[in-house]
Amino acid sequence: MRILPTGDRAVLVEVADRDARVALATHLRRDPPPGVLDVVEGAATVLVRTASADHLKRVVDDLRRIDDPRAATRAVTPAALDADAAAEVLLVPTTYDGPDLASLAQHLGESAEGLVARHTSMSWVVDFAGFLPGFGYLRPSDPGQPWPTVPRLATPRKRVPAGSVALAGGWTGIYPSASPGGWRLIGRTDLTTWDQFADVPAQLVPGRRVRFVERA
Repeated sequence: MRILPTGDRAVLVEVADRDARVALATHLRRDPPPGVLDVVEGAATVLVRTASADHLKRVVDDLRRIDDPRAATRAVTPAALDADAAAEVLLVPTTYDGPDLASLAQHLGESAEGLVARHTSMSWVVDFAGFLPGFGYLRPSDPGQPWPTVPRLATPRKRVPAGSVALAGGWTGIYPSASPGGWRLIGRTDLTTWDQFADVPAQLVPGRRVRFVERA
């Protein structure tokens, strides 16, 4: 692990891979050191926010005693964390008419219809959140069904409409609001995934299960 200071009350921990990140975050949530206020996961990072500089020092001392995050969590696995966090499946009605659908399907060596069928047949889970408020990075929930690596656009679009369903890397995402973006757009949904005034602002929280449903 690599421990990086982030202000006087937080620390960013870089880990080797997703499994280590999930294990470390699970450990910190299930048995948090005194003063830990928040644990935020990234692709291969864990941000730990504390109540004070003194609490942060103790957290850092605890982290330095961990040689392997996976060993420190009593063999907690990503699958176990997903099971703990799994919520009701969120159905996303999607119109597959995105401007990148045809070219991306061709790049992957299949028809647009085939790409849509594969996308809707899979179960997805929110791995972590980032980029924008309410933006969840969705990965296949079944490790035996990997998703092909999708290249980002060489030149990002200046404006991607809210509700755009997109692909990049091994993830699927839904743009919660209009913004610039370089992901490949394959469709759109009217589902609101982010409402800052709601009691629960984000629909796509880590661990949430998601299925895309094709809409004419």
